[in-house]
Amino acid sequence: MEYAGEKIGSLDNWPKFLHPDDVAATLAAWEQSVRTGESHQIEYRLRRADGVYRWFLVRANPMRNGKGEIIKWFGTCTDIESQKQSLQILEQQILERTMQLADANTQLQREMSEKDFARSQLDRHKDKMMGELEKRSERATMLAKMGELLQSCITRDEVIAAALGFAPKIFPAARGAVALLNASRTLAEVIGSWTDCQLPAKEFESNECWALRTGHPHLVVAGDLTSPCAHAAGVTSTYLCIPILAQGETLGILHLQAASEGTRLDSAELSFKTTFAGQVGLSIANIRLREALRTQSVRDALTGLYNRRYLEETLDREVRRASRARQSLGILMIDLDHFKTFNDTYGHEAGDAVLRETGAALIKGVRTEDFVCRLGGEEFVVVLPTANLEVAQTRAENLRLKMKELTVLYQGRSMGMATISVGVAALPQHGQSPKELMAAADAALYEAKRGGRDRVVTALSPALEEATIPAAGI
Repeated sequence: MEYAGEKIGSLDNWPKFLHPDDVAATLAAWEQSVRTGESHQIEYRLRRADGVYRWFLVRANPMRNGKGEIIKWFGTCTDIESQKQSLQILEQQILERTMQLADANTQLQREMSEKDFARSQLDRHKDKMMGELEKRSERATMLAKMGELLQSCITRDEVIAAALGFAPKIFPAARGAVALLNASRTLAEVIGSWTDCQLPAKEFESNECWALRTGHPHLVVAGDLTSPCAHAAGVTSTYLCIPILAQGETLGILHLQAASEGTRLDSAELSFKTTFAGQVGLSIANIRLREALRTQSVRDALTGLYNRRYLEETLDREVRRASRARQSLGILMIDLDHFKTFNDTYGHEAGDAVLRETGAALIKGVRTEDFVCRLGGEEFVVVLPTANLEVAQTRAENLRLKMKELTVLYQGRSMGMATISVGVAALPQHGQSPKELMAAADAALYEAKRGGRDRVVTALSPALEEATIPAAGI
């Protein structure tokens, strides 16, 4: 491989292209792998010809002979600069949100200090105020603990479960619920409640809550009919709706109700409630950012299908799972026939439309447990867990026939029929590793293309393939 204007393929030459900060760790890790024979994986920066360093993910696995001796190393070097930059952005955003949480807690501590000063001036209410402050301190501590726990949550369900668990402890005099907006922001769904919160419906339109309309907390005192929330129709006690916000976006509401008709919701505790809602909102927003980053790293931007990286990670897992369970696994290697003709005739945007429609058709034509990946260009791979060779052949033929029924429209006119060629391989007939299965399916796809396209070809078993090699050379 040539990088920074020089050949870096030799073991003696490549270290000088490493970032100075990465040399020691990289060489140590490599020497460890060479010494122990263990697989090698590390991230480091390589210098380009213009002097700019980029991050790479390097994986290397030893290849052994029949005696178990290492004869050579097989490795890959993947550019992960964009993922590193995305991770840095995400870490910065998480840091900013953590700082916001710290500011909120500082504000709470400042309020507690002010209460302490007032206590010294009002001896008459000393005992009462001491009790209130102790409770407030306990609740502030629980609020802080909840914030720490929410920062470690990795799913939205974990965030909601933690919030609902802490809520009765932080707000012992109130019952409540959490409702989140759907993707279209038209409906709010009550996804959890505590202490038998009384709401007439589990789902309501967003305009039925004044807090969602205004973006500000909305208090309705018992018996006040000035501006009640429609979603709380029939609630006779005082209630408070607080919008759950993150990055200026409203995600839902925190709904709190007084335990009885005669009980008030103390307005002095509004900061606790808004901080509680804010922590939930920030945690949900952080999880969305993580999910978005994960999606970007494993999805093809054009078709929305899984990409090559996801295929490599998942296929290895599925092969090992199938081997352990002694099950079959089908692989379909698919190529769009005459794709260059679409690009040359109608333009690249039309070609992109063909790729998107093909991806959508493949998704519709497989089971839920199957997964479709765009390998690159006009090539796709379908992995069929538990499918034997016969089933894989049948599904490949079904996909081929369905593609012939697909008519792709671009700018209001038809671009004709798109056909596919398919190579089929299966575990264990065509190999026991992802590399062997992919190679077998690729060879079958080549035969399908060479045989005239628009057809399905099954890979030869290794024994049969070896038997045909001498005949081909005669």
